[in-house]
Amino acid sequence: MPSFLILNGPNLNLLGTRQPEVYGRTTLADIERMCTDHAVKIGVSVTFAQSNHEGVMIDHIHAARGVHDGIILNAGAYTHTSIALMDAIASVELPAIELHLSNVHAREEFRHKSYISKVCVGIICGFGAYGYVLSMDAMKVRVSD
Repeated sequence: MPSFLILNGPNLNLLGTRQPEVYGRTTLADIERMCTDHAVKIGVSVTFAQSNHEGVMIDHIHAARGVHDGIILNAGAYTHTSIALMDAIASVELPAIELHLSNVHAREEFRHKSYISKVCVGIICGFGAYGYVLSMDAMKVRVSD
């Protein structure tokens, strides 16, 4: 059974209360339940992690090697700043999907640049919490090929 790490970055622990007009009212716990339910439907296993610290996120990415078949990464603001996350993804040689709740291309100019997209197999943005389900479906297809 394919296994995915779903890794969330800074401030995503505040989902549901942080800027609901941008990120919605769905909490991270709600997203994890939604993903767990969807994982059963599509025959995959999922492990969740969230950190506000770049180094901890890198540790999770490194630990995924040999354990998981793919990484779904919502790196939050680190998307636009972290060469270290980009290097970590490239180093583990696992397919990764960059995920954003909002459409980053319709937001501030600084959000239009992503370091991690260079090492990801795809990007899903703008679909709110449903983007996690879309990412899981896309990763399932990717690892099944």
